[in-house]
Amino acid sequence: MSQPTSQPTTTAPNTAPTTPTRPLPTHGSLTLRPRYCECDPMGVVHHASYIPWLEMGRTELLRDGGLSYAQLEAQGVLLVIVKLDVKYRRPARYDDLLEVRTKLTGSSRVKLEHSYQIALLRSAAAPMSQPPTTGDDAPVLLVATTTLACVDRQGVPQALPEWLTERS
Repeated sequence: MSQPTSQPTTTAPNTAPTTPTRPLPTHGSLTLRPRYCECDPMGVVHHASYIPWLEMGRTELLRDGGLSYAQLEAQGVLLVIVKLDVKYRRPARYDDLLEVRTKLTGSSRVKLEHSYQIALLRSAAAPMSQPPTTGDDAPVLLVATTTLACVDRQGVPQALPEWLTERS
């Protein structure tokens, strides 16, 4: 009986970038519509639903540089929220068209600070033929700030990668 011959195994090299492939932007925006599950029975967006939208804004800034948050985590760089400040100005409603505006406002060796606005581009009650509001004309429903700290897998603060604090 012959033994199977063992073939050398090769693993594909890790092709995930460890640094951004493009300059990281300092600001950006994304549009979304509140889902039914994010609202109360009256169709008003629940206050807790806004927080994941802020995270979406932050992660899209990183993604716009060609690097995902999952790739950052794989390198052992974890970003945790240490401060969150939210001011609700007006309610959003189910199926409104919203814009989440995110801006990097500061960084240090260990922390990143962002500011946010969530603006109403078009009310769900408005006719679909009505064009969305743009720019500063869009009513701001929420303003917020976050401070994120960089930690290792044990939760110990660590320095941010230099490329993450050297945004232009």
